[in-house]
Amino acid sequence: MADVKMVSLTIEGRPVTVPDGMSILEAAKTAGVLIPHYCYHPGLPVAGVCRMCLVEVEKFPKLAPACATSVGEGQVVHVHSPKALEARKGVLEFLLINHPLDCPICDQAGECELQDYTFAEGRADSRYREPKRFNPVEDFGGDVLYVQNRCILCTRCVRFMSEVAQDPVLNVSERGDRAFIGKAEGHDLTNPWAGNVVDLCPVGALLSKDFLNRARAWELDRAPTICTGCSQGCNAVAETRDNVVVRLKPRANDQVNQYYMCEVGRQGYRDFNRRDRVDQPLVRHGNTLTIAEWDDATTSAARALAGRRLVVLASANLSNESLFLLERTIATVGGAGLFRLDEGPEVPLPGAPDVALRAERVANATAARMLGFTAAAAIGSALRDGDALLIVGDALNGVSTADLDRASSIVYVGTVLPAALEARAAVVLPITNIVEEEGTLTNLRGRVQRFMQAKAAPGVARPSWYVLADLLTSVGGDGRFYMPAEVFTALASTHPSFAGLDYESLGLRGLPMVEQGAGAATTGVTA
Repeated sequence: MADVKMVSLTIEGRPVTVPDGMSILEAAKTAGVLIPHYCYHPGLPVAGVCRMCLVEVEKFPKLAPACATSVGEGQVVHVHSPKALEARKGVLEFLLINHPLDCPICDQAGECELQDYTFAEGRADSRYREPKRFNPVEDFGGDVLYVQNRCILCTRCVRFMSEVAQDPVLNVSERGDRAFIGKAEGHDLTNPWAGNVVDLCPVGALLSKDFLNRARAWELDRAPTICTGCSQGCNAVAETRDNVVVRLKPRANDQVNQYYMCEVGRQGYRDFNRRDRVDQPLVRHGNTLTIAEWDDATTSAARALAGRRLVVLASANLSNESLFLLERTIATVGGAGLFRLDEGPEVPLPGAPDVALRAERVANATAARMLGFTAAAAIGSALRDGDALLIVGDALNGVSTADLDRASSIVYVGTVLPAALEARAAVVLPITNIVEEEGTLTNLRGRVQRFMQAKAAPGVARPSWYVLADLLTSVGGDGRFYMPAEVFTALASTHPSFAGLDYESLGLRGLPMVEQGAGAATTGVTA
């Protein structure tokens, strides 16, 4: 590969060295200088229409749009010079001429770039006294509403649908002060990736119907997580209010999902708020499941599994740590490990290479295979009469009652007790879902990524790795782990594919495996 030519320049008095061809706007970021902008987005083609990013470049005859101007050797750029500030103040004044004072009722309030830049660089008062234009809200279809009064015509939504989603449903209709974002006749924003236009909109012009009027930005708590909608492993932010997940938004990661997230993942937050959760350990006495203490329930679960061949049916949305502990449990007791693999049509995002809603509609099938688990639509071929069955996670779909009746005992470790297990489970151990614990997942490309806890668990439910570590200890294995980082360290020291990875060094963007499946250890997980 040829060496990349580097260019040195000065931005706001700070020396910067960046690759030749980079825009001044992006170069300024490397120096910790944010140049205000609206139409520019790093994941979209440059349009240069908003003129908000005007900066002063010495020896240039006029102000330059930072998004569309490449760096040059020896350039001296002034972002906050009087001339540049006055130009941006004028741009803001024009944008606000017809913009309504909707901040008290707008979903974007608190995270609106028009608010932020007006506060930082706009006029202290308005010179406009004429009536503002008014247009009704339009339903764009899917999950999107268009509030034309608030639109600043940055065209981010148009460029996303045309260039990235490659579904040119949106356009700029009319001209001048009559211009607005139009929708192609007979078409709606029903594309599986269309919800990204809401995230891309810098103001409150495009709104999510699902999130409409549900919360203000400053009321939300946020935590980085990983979408479990498919094996792509999209980076996301889980936003909660009063311990309820109200929204999932994409989190930028150039190596995984760039800046985007599909509707399947985006709308999956509802599963994290189910009210029919199991929140207390249950142990069967006669025909009734009764509440028990954790120690008693764990001991009862180990007793139900002891002395029998063990079959584990696991959810492929379990963390790497939980799957590793299950692998150790199988190695200790003896038996086989299976995982449920839900599938659906693959839906690529055409303008974003290697980004798609994957056919594997589970998050951690890659790690499950590496740890010796076998994908199975049913458990009949692996479950023998008299085996003990350990079901972990919500993995019971497709399993027949006849299969369940072949097991001599059933222990369920999960979040919601299926009806088929109410009369069959010997022990029920309640666990948290992915937004209620922390750990790691491995996507289809072998990238190991961390997710963090976003909300508290119901009742006395415990993290899945915690419950499985105690269960492993109770069946005679070494499950003395007190943090997910300790479990991951044991995993990395045991399996070649995870070798060299450190829990803390994964950061929030993850790291690739040393080996993607080749030579992964599968000790003890055999039929």
